[in-house]
Amino acid sequence: MVDKLTQVDLHADPYGYLGFVKNPDGSVTRQTVYPSTPITSYDSNPILLAKDIPINQSKNTWVRVFLPKEYSLDSSQDKKLPLLIYIHGGGFIVCSASAHFLDNFYSTFATEIPVIIVSIEYRNAPEHRLPAAYEDCMEALHWIKTSQDEWLTKYADLSNSFLMGSSAGGNIAYHVGLSASSFADDLRPLNIKGLILHQPFFGGNKRTQSELRALNDKILPPCVSDVMWELSLPFGVDRDHEFCNPILSIKSGQFDQIKALGWKILVTGYEGDPLFDRQIELAKILEEKGVALVAKFVEGGYHGIDTFELPKLKDLCEVVKEFVKSIVTVNA
Repeated sequence: MVDKLTQVDLHADPYGYLGFVKNPDGSVTRQTVYPSTPITSYDSNPILLAKDIPINQSKNTWVRVFLPKEYSLDSSQDKKLPLLIYIHGGGFIVCSASAHFLDNFYSTFATEIPVIIVSIEYRNAPEHRLPAAYEDCMEALHWIKTSQDEWLTKYADLSNSFLMGSSAGGNIAYHVGLSASSFADDLRPLNIKGLILHQPFFGGNKRTQSELRALNDKILPPCVSDVMWELSLPFGVDRDHEFCNPILSIKSGQFDQIKALGWKILVTGYEGDPLFDRQIELAKILEEKGVALVAKFVEGGYHGIDTFELPKLKDLCEVVKEFVKSIVTVNA
């Protein structure tokens, strides 16, 4: 999920593991700055062009846009690329669209699928609790819709757009997808064709078997998830709130519009992820509801494995590539 920067015992002090100090009054103070990649680092990148564009300066939200360099160099290239709108993870409380651990993701996906990537910088909790992240990402979708940025107007096919999120970003993509489906006409020419929920971060009041098996997990044990939900959910709600437990929104019929629009959903996960049972449950209920679903679950592994193991990132890229290819329509 994120680069581990400290040697703090995550079970004894999950706040410290995440780079926070819990104060006596219950508030928290950030101590750790997670490594980021400045946009200037891409100036010498041989395969990828990148730039940052502000969305809402009052909120300090922005997007990092990636374009495979070969498309900018080939003047005869008239085929537009699908648009991948990406939402990073970090438990809603840490990390950024500029996080260093995302560099391999950006270069791999943009060039091997290939796609234009718009990665959204949203506000983090606890300073800005949910639904702030959902609202920021919806605002970014509206910005994409009207943007006159040359990379989007010249190279991106907005009619073939995909919304993807990893971990907490998968949770955000889920909820933003629900909202976007209700305003699909208002977002055109941005036309979302699919949701990609990669190891999405969901929860609930009752521990699942995969969470109970992972009490000593080295990446995301339940004690760390507990802190993430404590700091990100609105005050006064528990973990059966719809922001945390997606089964509530599915059972209430909120996915009917996505089904009517014909959006396809890809859910991916690893058996060794503490969140595995929740991801399986989500996929099963979506399938029962008749949503067009592709589920890709793999034995072994752990949460955020593609962050640490490049071969697993390549595997994920291939899965997403096939998913995109199965949906994209060619415009004359």
